[in-house]
Amino acid sequence: MNLHRCYTRLFLLLLFLGSFTISFAQDSLNVRCLGRIWNTNSRDVAVQGNYAYVADNSSGLRIIDISNPESPQQVGLYDTPGYANGVTVSGNYAHVADDNYGLRVINISNPASPQEVGFYFTSGEAIGVKVFGNFAYVADWDYGLRIINVSNPASPQEVGFYFTSGEAIGVTVSGNYAYVATDYSGLRIINVSNPANPQEVGFYDTPGYAYDVTVSGSYAFVADDYAGLRIINVSNPENPQEVGFYDTPGYSRGVTVSGNYAFVANYSSGLRIININSPTNPQEVGFYDTPGNAVDVSVVGDIAYVAAGQEFGIYDCSQALGVVDRIGTAIPNDFKIEKINPNPFNATATLTYTLPNTAAVKLELFDITGRSVGKLFDWTQDAGTYSVKINSDNLSSGTYFARLSAGTQSLSQKFVVLK
Repeated sequence: MNLHRCYTRLFLLLLFLGSFTISFAQDSLNVRCLGRIWNTNSRDVAVQGNYAYVADNSSGLRIIDISNPESPQQVGLYDTPGYANGVTVSGNYAHVADDNYGLRVINISNPASPQEVGFYFTSGEAIGVKVFGNFAYVADWDYGLRIINVSNPASPQEVGFYFTSGEAIGVTVSGNYAYVATDYSGLRIINVSNPANPQEVGFYDTPGYAYDVTVSGSYAFVADDYAGLRIINVSNPENPQEVGFYDTPGYSRGVTVSGNYAFVANYSSGLRIININSPTNPQEVGFYDTPGNAVDVSVVGDIAYVAAGQEFGIYDCSQALGVVDRIGTAIPNDFKIEKINPNPFNATATLTYTLPNTAAVKLELFDITGRSVGKLFDWTQDAGTYSVKINSDNLSSGTYFARLSAGTQSLSQKFVVLK
């Protein structure tokens, strides 16, 4: 076993033992925590209807009522025999990747009393799982991708497998292909049109350690550990090509995509929200530094559900989505802040600015003493006229300054919050 594989196993062992560092939770101005549950060991999360299903390591499957996001409540628990690493939900069943105990199938039709109805002992250590049609696709560590027929939940049966290069950690399925995140071997693309005989057709060796993957349209989005979020064009599965990346500040462990945004569970740096409208130039638009180490995220609408070690958190991301809008197509002549309206304001205001050239642009807010109270964005932007929302949820009444920087230029404008 090489040195990196030893380190990877050590990392997973630390997760299993619940050895999480605790950091002070600091949120950006456009993401706020609605509610959380403490004393978990959450590793993965799936959401269906009013419930979140959390793979909670040694505690098994937790079922949490999220109908009131500000007061989530655990309503059910099934203590799987192994370490619950991954979970996906299909209809009345939760499918749990349970480490050495393989795939567990749990009837969740009564969330208060979940019951295991079937299982399949995979050959390796089940880390991740996705269900597509009648099949569960299990990322089975050293034993690659396992394909299990779950049409009869009481008697799941393996129908095919593919030994991937590298340890299979994350998996997703789109059309006839399974996309597997395989640690130091990057992204592997496997044709599963014949589940009994899956075949690898292409791969992309990402620069980091691929932990998770999701697919949206023609692109695969890979959580690549220290190498951040990688965006890979998979329109030709035999020749996938990276088209863009965003170097997140921490270690990317989980990723999901909703609309034009990628939500990244970024371990010690919490939840990061990346605008992927331009896959070649992704830009961060919001974040929340979760108290625990974020390892997975699920999104419904504007709400993100984050598995973060010792806590499961629910976050309102509505202010981060569409935080900056371009106004018209004309190219302005000057760099300037046109206005903040209204000013003073109670809840939200809009700052309008013009940018004559493409530049690295940053908007940061400061209080009257000059202390930074939040950064709304920091990215490269094309020439144009833009508007950005300023949300006062995390600001008390007082006088503040918005500082807009573009390249070597900087402008400031005062605004007042009245509550």
